[in-house]
Amino acid sequence: MSTALADITVIDLTHMLSGPYAGMILADLGATTIKVEPLAGEGTRKLLQTDPDYSLGDQGAYFITLNRNKQSVAIDLKSEQGLAVFYDLVKTADIVLDNFSAGVTQKLGIDYEQLSRVNPSIITCSISGFGSDGPSYQRTAFDQVVQALGGGMSITGLDASMPMRAGIPIGDLGGGMFGVMGILAALHERSVNGMGQHVDISMLDVQISMLNYMATMYFMSGKNPEPIGNSHFVHVPYNSFRASDGHLIIAVIFDKFWGALVDVLDVPAFRDPKYLTQPGRLADKDFIESTINEVLQTRTCDEWLTLFEARRIPCARVNTLGQALADEQVLHRQMVVDLYNDRGESVKGPGNPIKLSRHTDTYAPAPALGAHTQSVLAGLGHSAEDIAALKSAGVIA
Repeated sequence: MSTALADITVIDLTHMLSGPYAGMILADLGATTIKVEPLAGEGTRKLLQTDPDYSLGDQGAYFITLNRNKQSVAIDLKSEQGLAVFYDLVKTADIVLDNFSAGVTQKLGIDYEQLSRVNPSIITCSISGFGSDGPSYQRTAFDQVVQALGGGMSITGLDASMPMRAGIPIGDLGGGMFGVMGILAALHERSVNGMGQHVDISMLDVQISMLNYMATMYFMSGKNPEPIGNSHFVHVPYNSFRASDGHLIIAVIFDKFWGALVDVLDVPAFRDPKYLTQPGRLADKDFIESTINEVLQTRTCDEWLTLFEARRIPCARVNTLGQALADEQVLHRQMVVDLYNDRGESVKGPGNPIKLSRHTDTYAPAPALGAHTQSVLAGLGHSAEDIAALKSAGVIA
């Protein structure tokens, strides 16, 4: 069995979503990922912990998903002895990952400047709302805060009267993904010169990056775009439409798709030559899309999808989560896997989307609090007596 990051050790100090998601990706790719928690446990352990619908044993959906493939070591980092134990971990680690509020790592003595003295090749990564500097970097931030500040909410929704956040927490998840990219870039650079460095990820920076070409369009025109629902400002038809039993999308990007769609729908008005190219369709966008909406309600999603797919028209059902997670393509790609808790109980969850030809996916259980404290410290050379003394002193759990 081969794992891509088998030679890499990550110390995961994260909590909630952005940081744990980054740690999960690295762990899924095979990195030995040691989750260092306070003696009372990382706060996400308690999320949904007793919810009858969203927990398994004493682990909620957040924790069991985000902390698979990780080990748990419980240390009091605020104590002198606990900090010494943490430095022992850092001496043999490759990465220290956190998503603390700005200034916390410096206060605890675990920032890059300090840790690089312990291990010059260490790579640290901090994922925060606003990064490590600037006039607003100390503001409190959660997912929706950066979605709002990043501009994305202003172009999401049906109209400008009610801005809408994305249905998935792209502020947190985006921060985690870019954190992994930064870490892997730093690992590559270290392989060249042997030195570690700090990776500084701002969730707001990520949201601005995701504006991509829309930001450039704004600078060209000076115009703030507004929400247009599921339609497109250039392509027509490009929207979600109601069939008799649900919703589906049609995305006519190229003119050739329009001709195929006209043949399937058989609406005489659509055969007007002015609609053969995008400018003509855009001029009559409301008429075209409202007419399609009326026609599609005469059949089921499956009936329409069969007809559209036969002509290679870009289309899809708007799936519920249940439908998406049962999709044959999703299942074939092993994107639904068994996730376990520390009691051996299992539940289905999302798999690893990064498919490498020489990497084998495994999914070890999300750990009980401090389950690996003794074995990890023993591996660092701590004797059984030393470990017992640290536990008795309330330094580890």
